[in-house]
Amino acid sequence: MTPTASAAPPLLEARGLRFTRNDEPVFGPLDFAVDAGEALLVQGENGSGKTTLLRVLAGLLRADAGEIRIDGEPASAARRARAIAYLGHLPAFKADLTALENLRFLCGLHGRRRAQLPEQAIAMVGLAGYEDALARQLSAGQKKRLSLARMWLAPAPLWLLDEPYANLDLPGIELVNRMVQAHLRGGGAALVTTHGAYAAPPVRTRMLVLERTGAAA
Repeated sequence: MTPTASAAPPLLEARGLRFTRNDEPVFGPLDFAVDAGEALLVQGENGSGKTTLLRVLAGLLRADAGEIRIDGEPASAARRARAIAYLGHLPAFKADLTALENLRFLCGLHGRRRAQLPEQAIAMVGLAGYEDALARQLSAGQKKRLSLARMWLAPAPLWLLDEPYANLDLPGIELVNRMVQAHLRGGGAALVTTHGAYAAPPVRTRMLVLERTGAAA
């Protein structure tokens, strides 16, 4: 009798995850998972710990307790570097490089998605014609679109998107949703933080609601 293949582990899993600041709880303990092909929508008001949670998952902050696993294995720094692309509140660009130079630099640093080029990504996010504009000359919305182009080029299967709809108009919000849909269709997963009820990509979604505990997050 042929043994049945075991189910694949979640792309990302957290068990008993907790973070405190100045002895005040920010979140946790939390247990959640997200599989390839789905999104985890993290909701909560300002100060509930959404940004802190993503920074812990990305390895930028150290949790006080709990375990993070990627593809069933402990989330070491090397595994995080290969598996995670993080979109934070601040654009991760060099101000005096052009939009295209920034994307080429980041592709050289982190690699890029197969068959995708920086020029294609710039056009996809609606910045065609701004290739030679310095990053510091872009508006807040244009910087967000350039950040989305960086995410699209990243070869990482797990996207951590912190308030990706901020500073975007309705076409920009629709762009984020299309990108998340395409990323999930390709076998990726996404964690998306939001405090707005309107902002949720139309994909297979789990929910995680964080309650404010008193410590700023």
